Amino acid sequence: MNWKLAICTLGLSLAFLISCQKADQKSPSKSKPFEEEAATGLFPYKRLSTYGFFTGEMKNLEPNQEVILYKPASSLFTDYALKSRFVFIPAGQKAKIDGSDLDLPKGSVLIKNFYYPTDFRKPEGERRIIETRLLINEEMGWVAYPYVWNEEQTDAVLKVVGAETEVSFIDYSGKDQIINYIVPNKNQCKSCHNKSEQMAPIGVKIQHLNNELDYGTVKKNQLEYLSELGKLEGFEGESAHPAMINYEDQTQSLEDRAMAYLDINCSHCHSAEGPASTSGLFLTYDQKEAMKLGINKTPVAAGKGSGSFKFDIVPGQADQSILTHRMNSTEVGVAMPELGRSTVHREGVELIRQWINSMEPEK
Repeated sequence: MNWKLAICTLGLSLAFLISCQKADQKSPSKSKPFEEEAATGLFPYKRLSTYGFFTGEMKNLEPNQEVILYKPASSLFTDYALKSRFVFIPAGQKAKIDGSDLDLPKGSVLIKNFYYPTDFRKPEGERRIIETRLLINEEMGWVAYPYVWNEEQTDAVLKVVGAETEVSFIDYSGKDQIINYIVPNKNQCKSCHNKSEQMAPIGVKIQHLNNELDYGTVKKNQLEYLSELGKLEGFEGESAHPAMINYEDQTQSLEDRAMAYLDINCSHCHSAEGPASTSGLFLTYDQKEAMKLGINKTPVAAGKGSGSFKFDIVPGQADQSILTHRMNSTEVGVAMPELGRSTVHREGVELIRQWINSMEPEK
């Protein structure tokens, strides 16, 4: 009987260990004492604080003098999380304009912080930072590192396996919301950050940054600001480069807003160099060809994702279009984008619905 007791005890111990590991993955990382960590330049570090990107209390996300604020014209939807973004370009180095791309030198780091205000009606009030994603341009190319913040909001810890955590907040209408927020693992990052099978940034294309940003002390075109700091070469003035609008700006045309939304949320896959290039559905902001936009186009291989519908976009009939069907779903195999959200972006779906419904139906 002793061997049976031993097996039962071992089984219970393993079950307890597994449950603890799952619980740890589904909750914010609590502060644990680390051995002293030196900033050796050998990435990744275990803690976000070791990079020295921020001064003062970490939770304030106050950048040091070498870290520069940036903001794309339109923002990728991530379960309603708000974001603050920064770029670090090594001393003595410059980014270059290469067509529509911002070519950042080796050693550059893109820093994106995801957070939720306790009350979205008071966005400058109390908040909880969930994660910080670093995209580092190393010798072999861009590499992604996800860092999950602790409950105390004093630091973030490297979590290459990703994490899940429950987030609660009050939305803009005053309603309580709960979201199961998913931090992608290191390998999943390439699913979206994929350009010709190489890891690549998404939100720092020229058209995303060719607009004005408030830096606190000055409002200036972002590309001009980088040029004046000696961090960018090739900028020839705002009118000489492509620019994209903010899809939330209701003073802009419906078509421009819809294309801006599709560009930032979909075109990193649905473009000639993206992983969904074989679909023939190209959703870049400057796309003008009806078939490539999906108008009266049958999908190549959507599987169950197409539901009972035949065409990506049916002019005048958003509710008969595969595009809105997939945007309006959270079901695995149906939902688009496939990663980066566990909820439906209601406002985004409504924008695309209005755009499709405004199209002249074929006679």
